[in-house]
Amino acid sequence: MPEKKRPGIIASQAEDYPRWYQDVIAKAELADNGPVRGTMVIRPYGYAIWERIQSEIDRRIKAAGALNAYFPLFIPESYLHREAEHVEGFSPELAVVTYGGGKVLEEPAVVRPTSETIINAYFAKWIQSYRDLPLLINQWANVVRWELRPRLFLRTTEFLWQEGHTAHATAEEAHQYALKILREVYEDFMVNVMAVPVIAGRKTARERFPGADQSWTCEGMMRDQKALQMGTSHELGQRFSKMFGTKFQSGEGEVYVWQTSWGVSTRLLGALIMAHGDDSGLCLPPLLAPVQVVVIPVTSDDEVRSTAGAILRDLASAGHRAEMDARTSSSYGRRVTGWELKGVPLRIEVGHRELTMGNVTITTRDLGEKKVIPVPSVAGEVQEALVAIQKRMLDGARSFRKENTHEFTSLDDAIAYVAQGGFATLPWRSVGPDGETSIAREGLSVRCLVAEDGSLPVRIEDNDTMAVIGKAY
Repeated sequence: MPEKKRPGIIASQAEDYPRWYQDVIAKAELADNGPVRGTMVIRPYGYAIWERIQSEIDRRIKAAGALNAYFPLFIPESYLHREAEHVEGFSPELAVVTYGGGKVLEEPAVVRPTSETIINAYFAKWIQSYRDLPLLINQWANVVRWELRPRLFLRTTEFLWQEGHTAHATAEEAHQYALKILREVYEDFMVNVMAVPVIAGRKTARERFPGADQSWTCEGMMRDQKALQMGTSHELGQRFSKMFGTKFQSGEGEVYVWQTSWGVSTRLLGALIMAHGDDSGLCLPPLLAPVQVVVIPVTSDDEVRSTAGAILRDLASAGHRAEMDARTSSSYGRRVTGWELKGVPLRIEVGHRELTMGNVTITTRDLGEKKVIPVPSVAGEVQEALVAIQKRMLDGARSFRKENTHEFTSLDDAIAYVAQGGFATLPWRSVGPDGETSIAREGLSVRCLVAEDGSLPVRIEDNDTMAVIGKAY
């Protein structure tokens, strides 16, 4: 994506990337910091993007067979202590309620950090025989993890997410379903809707979810060349089912179920900002943008406003998410800058001069290219432009990642490269657990393991297993 001349109201990525990120969130009216440290207020435009994310992911989750439900926000503290590794992994982040209704509670209640424990308590009630399997449940909810270094959307004390939880008759069924979610829900959405090319791979034992036998991840590269974990899918084995007695009657007697859990969160909003944004603000892929096209009448005369209104109606009839900005009391330049900040993919400017010749001007957000077109051609041009922008953004993100990913045979060389930004790949046998400890001392991590051809590794011991190393948020 070429550099754009910035309007001067947000920081430059090159000069101060963290400040640029905060500026975009504020100026594009996505979110504000909440009154309690680490919390956030998601503003209407930011929430509209989240609703688009929800809609696309929810549709894919349901296509994978899962049904939505809801479980309580408060979890008995004793539930978490049933699984040692799970509670140890979350212990520093827990918020615990000890007082309520004017008195000390008989048992403290943990504010939901994740729901494996409470959902298993009910799975144990609902599952009696193999006929009850597979049980595929998802919930859209908020969770609380007390964050020491908060950053809006990326790490907050309270955030929104979906968490899926499933129970299966065999380990293989659970394994296949965990990968189905990873590939057909998360990776498909991230690549084909968000236009973010992700690396799907296996987490190392050091990086996997507390209490999981195996964790799978989708890792994206942001514009500052850092890695962002965008979604995970976990194989939980029988660990939780044994703790909660979640089992079914089979021909061979009682069998504990095999389980998965998986989730993505409002962190995807942070990914969207950092994967595509530039020095003019947000840059949204058309399939995800709440407003795909903004129609701007340059002046307030009747013909201009009437034509702009007719174009808006035609776009809506064609199924495009379009909006008109008729605030002619505000300068044309200010309006344009505002919509650029919000990342709207296409802008149609209806001006008196072009209109005398039956034309309007269409401008793309990603490249800033302008094109004068006849009014009757608007609907067709918009459709073609939106398809082209979606493809161009994905192609651009792929090229960026490729340019900033290099293969190494030496761990020291890989560390030196990643310390400057980007991804390094090298054989996992050249890293191993000891090398992973060395990487961690440098503030880096093995983001995931992949097979040499880029597919998911069957076993990490295989000779063709490659480690992807990066610096993560």
